[in-house]
Amino acid sequence: MTVSGPGFYPEPEPRPVVPGASAVEQLRKEGNELFKCGDYEGALTAYTQALGLDTTPQDQAVLHRNRAACHLKLEDYDKAEKEASKAIEKDGGDVKALYRRSQALEKLGRLDQAVLDLQRCVSLEPKNKVFQEALRNIGGQIQEKVRYMSSTDAKVEQMFQILLDPEEKGTEKKQKASQNLVVLAREDAGAEKIFRSNGVQLLQRLLDTGETDLMLAALRTLVGICSEHQSRTVATLSVLGTRRVVSILGVDNQAVSLAACHLLQVMFDALKEGVKRGFRGKEGAIIVDPARELKVLISNLLELLTEVGVSGQGRDNALTLLIKVVPRKSPKDPNNSLTLWVIDQGLKKILEVGGSLQDPPGELTVTANSRMSASILLSKLFDDLKCDAERENFHRLCENYIRSWFEGHGLAGKLRAIQTVSCLLQGPCDAGNRALELSGVMESVIALCASEQEEEQLVAVEALIHAAGKAKRASFITANGVSLLKDLYKRSETDSIRIRALVGLCKLGSAGGTDFSMKQFAEGSTLKLAKQCRKWLCNDQIDAGTRRWAVEGLAYLTFDADVKEEFVEDEAALKALFQLSKSDERSVLFAVASALVNCTNSYDYEEPDPKMVELAKYAKQHVPEQHPKDKPNFVRARVKKLLAAGVVSAMTCMVKSESPVLTNSCRELLSRVFLALVEEVEDRGTVVAQGGGKALLPLALEGTDVGQTKAAQALAKLTITSNPEMTFPGERIYEVVRPLVSLLHLNCSGLQNFEALMALTNLAGISERLRQKILKEKAVPMIEGYMFEEHEMIRRAATECMCNLAMSKEVQDLFEAQGNDRLKLLVLYSGEDDELLRRAAAGGLAMLTSMRPSLCSRIPQVTTHWLEILQALLLSPNQELQHRGAVVVLNMVEASREVASTLMESEVLEILSVLAKGEASPVTRAAAACLGKAVEYRLIQPNQDGE
Repeated sequence: MTVSGPGFYPEPEPRPVVPGASAVEQLRKEGNELFKCGDYEGALTAYTQALGLDTTPQDQAVLHRNRAACHLKLEDYDKAEKEASKAIEKDGGDVKALYRRSQALEKLGRLDQAVLDLQRCVSLEPKNKVFQEALRNIGGQIQEKVRYMSSTDAKVEQMFQILLDPEEKGTEKKQKASQNLVVLAREDAGAEKIFRSNGVQLLQRLLDTGETDLMLAALRTLVGICSEHQSRTVATLSVLGTRRVVSILGVDNQAVSLAACHLLQVMFDALKEGVKRGFRGKEGAIIVDPARELKVLISNLLELLTEVGVSGQGRDNALTLLIKVVPRKSPKDPNNSLTLWVIDQGLKKILEVGGSLQDPPGELTVTANSRMSASILLSKLFDDLKCDAERENFHRLCENYIRSWFEGHGLAGKLRAIQTVSCLLQGPCDAGNRALELSGVMESVIALCASEQEEEQLVAVEALIHAAGKAKRASFITANGVSLLKDLYKRSETDSIRIRALVGLCKLGSAGGTDFSMKQFAEGSTLKLAKQCRKWLCNDQIDAGTRRWAVEGLAYLTFDADVKEEFVEDEAALKALFQLSKSDERSVLFAVASALVNCTNSYDYEEPDPKMVELAKYAKQHVPEQHPKDKPNFVRARVKKLLAAGVVSAMTCMVKSESPVLTNSCRELLSRVFLALVEEVEDRGTVVAQGGGKALLPLALEGTDVGQTKAAQALAKLTITSNPEMTFPGERIYEVVRPLVSLLHLNCSGLQNFEALMALTNLAGISERLRQKILKEKAVPMIEGYMFEEHEMIRRAATECMCNLAMSKEVQDLFEAQGNDRLKLLVLYSGEDDELLRRAAAGGLAMLTSMRPSLCSRIPQVTTHWLEILQALLLSPNQELQHRGAVVVLNMVEASREVASTLMESEVLEILSVLAKGEASPVTRAAAACLGKAVEYRLIQPNQDGE
């Protein structure tokens, strides 16, 4: 709206100016002339001078409204509004002042106030068309503003204004704006709006504030912007700076560091995978080299590892990212160049973290989980190597680093070298074992075990424990180190030393595994060790990092069935174990999972062939023996005690952990335990109630092949015996399909195939969307294959599954297609001796002939025994089979007069006549409907009674 209209120009009052008029009048007239000439500053000066003289209220009103006109022309709308308001204070009915204030308010965006002034103008001068037009225009602007404010662009701008307003600090309004911004960024369209609205620069300002809430909002919004969008990610890194983004990881704020870790993970994924969605932003033309951007990010992460001042949590998060990003996802990928590059550029930095001491704190700040994270990263890097030359280079770099510290740095250097060896022994143990063989290392470990300094003893004892991992080295230490460990355990006054010495003894004492006949120690010794471990585990006065070692000891000792039995009877020990698994001490996860696997006997075990046992005894070979308390009835009892103690909720928390300690091997152990927990039908309700169904989904979708299969089988068992919609509420139910379909592959056992088919049958009967999901996972060809399986239970389950899937149009199309035997198979199965198979096949036939009448005329063509099969169904003593047969016949009669004629000329007519006279039931009604249709076709005649 333009600032023009009647009365805009200052006008002389209607009264005549007489000679000798006042100075006020002369100045006002001078101002008016200057205004008309466009000299608004001059006019403003004249009106101001006039106001400084002795004026009447009426003169003041005129001068103020004229000053408002000048400010409007000078586009100083705040002052224009104030001057017009002063004029209205002097004269409430001054229509010109009201109009000018409305113009100023309009320009200031205060349309709701402007419209009130215009409405007042129209009421004072109802015939003034300019006022009416102005009112219509401003009304349209108000509507447009409402639409604009509801648009995404306006919301984005408004949210940033609130977040960057220093006066809104800590308010509920600011918190809501940050939440809305994050939610908006989760949708690709919203993320693009933020990006196009200069969002990255504005988010940078939020990061620069240093306020936790604002930094978290900015980081989470950036996650949405960068998610699965390569070009936006590159642009974001360009604006923020790679170094700046990575440096946020190192802040001494756990929440902010984790949020930055998530952002960097999303950035890595975007750079690796590119844009998965179809949307392209305006920046899509940017040409980038993803490999270069990846290396820049990884290089900064490696630098962060050894930077002084970086928080321990930040260092752990950097290690976590490297674990996720650097190694190949699949050994099928031939390109491991990124791993080789990281080994060359950053192996020493990773080893430096692995060799750092937590207590007393060294130059680098580390947490209780740092060394374990470094071990896992080293292990993954080593496993990603493809040839001996690459592995030899890894060994050489590790040995050179350890030797550099071991020689020439005194006792502190030796401690660091031994700590680094421990790190390697927990990760790539081949590299650790080779490092132990370096001159003087093992001797130093043994010597330092006798040191009077607790820190030195801790480092040495831990190295000794990890060195006992291999059978070869365990036997060496059994011969040379057991007495040393026993001496430390008995004489040390420090719990942290005693508990580690005890773990070493536990590890050596369990060298025979589950073999009852191979015991390293005297009878009862393992029980004494286990009792002491449980005692330390239950001692709340000991820190979590030390109590973790008690769990390590139990993880080894629970190979012994006597130890398992005592452990599950100790409710306090189980409670302490589960509480520790939920704590921040994430390095305990693998030990907890190992102990649970042992207690539930969920490790792989095959009963030996009796003939092979006899042959081994004859050849004087060692034959493994199973402990009597590892028999199935003992195992079932232990499982029930674990369930009662709350094992499922503890495992659910473990699965949720985002720590790198939750390795694929650890996931596999948890999957094994879950499978053992759901083995008995009556226990499955407890598992579901405590969140087991939700926890199994990620285990079935990520991890080792064995772990995923075990978790998928546990999901199948839950889906078979419980209501899937309650076990997996909401969208989660659709995530179950893929793991179940994976169990149909030929490399899975017959039991796994059967349970998967049963579970898919339940899902297929729930909704069309679930059936479509099963079809999308390409399960139908595999299900069809199992319909030919020799095992009757698998064949029946596949047929039942196909029966439920037949409700989908796509499956019906398969049966209707020419040149296949699908329909023939169902017809033949409807005549099998297996009643359950007949029921499934007849149900499928009834469904298909109802949905696709064209199939009815093809039934007589698929086999010459079709009439016998239908008659057998109609004559079955099983009401359900009889009903399905009657429905098939009714569908055939209704579909074709020719088929109906053939049926009526056979014994089917007599059978239907008998069935129609029975007691009212679905079978009776279907039979009567068949006869009624035959009468309609005039194939038969009703009798005299009209029947």
